[in-house]
Amino acid sequence: MSDDQHSLYLPCPRGLEQALREEIAEIEGCGAQPQAEHAAGLSLRGSLRDVMLLNLHTRIASRVLLRVAQGPVAHADDIYRLALRQPWAQWFDADATLRVDVTAERSPMQSLHFALLRAKDGVCDHFRLRDGRRPSVARENPQVRVHLHLDASSATLYLDTSGEALFKRGWRAAHGEAPLKENLAAGLLRLAGWTPQAALYDPFCGAGTIVIEAAQRACRIAPGLQRGFGFERLSGFDPAVWRELRAQAQAARREAPAPIVAADIDPRMVALTRDNARRAGVEQALQVRQGDALEGPTPLELAPEQSGWVLCNPPYAERIEAKGAQAEDLLPRLGDRLKQRFVGWNAALLLADLRAERSLGLKASRRHVLFNGPIECRLFTFALVAGRPPRKV
Repeated sequence: MSDDQHSLYLPCPRGLEQALREEIAEIEGCGAQPQAEHAAGLSLRGSLRDVMLLNLHTRIASRVLLRVAQGPVAHADDIYRLALRQPWAQWFDADATLRVDVTAERSPMQSLHFALLRAKDGVCDHFRLRDGRRPSVARENPQVRVHLHLDASSATLYLDTSGEALFKRGWRAAHGEAPLKENLAAGLLRLAGWTPQAALYDPFCGAGTIVIEAAQRACRIAPGLQRGFGFERLSGFDPAVWRELRAQAQAARREAPAPIVAADIDPRMVALTRDNARRAGVEQALQVRQGDALEGPTPLELAPEQSGWVLCNPPYAERIEAKGAQAEDLLPRLGDRLKQRFVGWNAALLLADLRAERSLGLKASRRHVLFNGPIECRLFTFALVAGRPPRKV
């Protein structure tokens, strides 16, 4: 397998760009070098071996895209010509099934769908002129994915080396009514400052995404061990190297060094968290219990003689389960609970209420802007120190 360096782009949830850069620096054996941070992504230079390592180990990136070409674009035919002249046969042949996707930022193109079609025609006609055959288009389960990105004056063509989005780890069979994506949950843990040496408690665990992501990180379970990737269907990638990287990841597993506890008031969510944890290989690393977050376990019960983190995504008005007076009353009661029973711990709460500090009665030490799907949120981080007594109810 060649050690040639390639231009890569790793999209991620907006607000997690620096967290992604820090994560990549910690991937053992990965020589990919960050080039620049972008809104919702990071560009790098790396080898095909780095591409495999990134797909296997990144918890925050959404995909690993390998840049094939970039060129100026004034109209849709420029996209066709750019795609037509690329050496696609270096990566796949005319028997492969193909899907082309498009994204745009300030592009003057009137129809993104037409731009996508011109890119697809360019790829297919490249093979028709070369081999007399052309790839078949497949919207579902394609063997090869090409990604077209348009900006104000240029087009970039990428090979998607991931296939399915990387947040699809392979362990989730079902989810709650308003789930976090796995890579956003992984980003919350890193932004908050939690490390596997500290205890973790999520009192609103839902389907268990946050605690499962934490447990896999604590147990050094690579997030890509249970799934396949697009690069496995591309030429140029060495299967022997891939087997070696997977074996190294398997050998790195360990027991979690600190307690990780999940709770939810809904018994269905408790059962779902346990089921997801089993499929994710972290059932033994989690303590999962049913209970009200405002009457749940104390820090002493969670981690005797140890401090830790309360990290969660509490219900808020946009979420299905939070309605009426219950939503209005939750944050003040939660703030009192944290101040009364978790002194000496830290807390990180993902909330859509941008004025949540007042409702909680807590002053955040840090605030990060994030998006849970289309909902703008803040990750508020608090140091829970002794202060005024909780308000009387």
